[in-house]
Amino acid sequence: MELEVRHLRALCAIADTGSLHRAARQLGVSQPSLSTQLRRIEQELGGALFRRERTGCRPTPLGRLVLSRARPLVTEMRALVAEARAAAVGGPQLRVGSTASRALAGWLRRLRARGQEPTLHMDVSPNALLCMVADGQLDVAFVHEVEGSPLRMPEGLRLRVLMEREPQFVCLAADHPATAKPVVDLADLAGDRWMIDPTVDGEWDAVQRMFRASGVNPRVLHGDYHTAAALVTTGEVVTVCQPSCLPRPDMAVRRLRGDPLGVRLLLAARTETDLDGVRPALEEAYWEAARQAPAYREWLEQTAPATP
Repeated sequence: MELEVRHLRALCAIADTGSLHRAARQLGVSQPSLSTQLRRIEQELGGALFRRERTGCRPTPLGRLVLSRARPLVTEMRALVAEARAAAVGGPQLRVGSTASRALAGWLRRLRARGQEPTLHMDVSPNALLCMVADGQLDVAFVHEVEGSPLRMPEGLRLRVLMEREPQFVCLAADHPATAKPVVDLADLAGDRWMIDPTVDGEWDAVQRMFRASGVNPRVLHGDYHTAAALVTTGEVVTVCQPSCLPRPDMAVRRLRGDPLGVRLLLAARTETDLDGVRPALEEAYWEAARQAPAYREWLEQTAPATP
């Protein structure tokens, strides 16, 4: 077998994630396929590149040697592909990645107004988006980091913190008894069914920690947040939501007492220039969306009077 760049990229993914399962997800292949590929690479190179441990995969001395040579090659190939794609379309495009945010529409609108033509790639996984930036598939990514569940930061990324701690609120049916108060106690929602999306990196773990800390053990359904929003309006479930979420006649947005759940909002790119080129537009869009949301606007006025 002749080694190719895709093989080196697979080795880097295993080392960066520390897990064949997570690396396979990042690369978009099955775990058995990646395991087979790794065995063939190791046979070609004449030795084990990773130790399989209970906590994951760790590079062997041979693996560290190979990785030290593989990483620069992979980086150069990313740059070559990015430059070639830009040249093929007649000029650079801004490739934006993001997890869900109400700031997105305003951000894209402002970027276009400033002469940039962004494309958009959405993903529920911040870790996947960060890897796409590091891999040269995206130029910038706007992601959230769930409190207590640090993201896996690929080497070489530059970061800007948009919001050090954004509190997460709760969505519930407009006629739910708890909507009588502007701030809701978790105990008032202990008898409700909750819907949580476990595919969002760190989300389910953080919600479980929140429940344990508050001494509640509600029933939980797993599903995406678009489905959750539809079920909230009928009173079937309650769910966590971003504070910039807008209320509707059939759905209320409330702050949780003590703000027990939070995220850090990050902008990531490979260069400082890329960050500086898009951050002002994102900040403007974010605070525009924040001020449009009554519950969040009230929270900001009470807790962050210096907010721009």
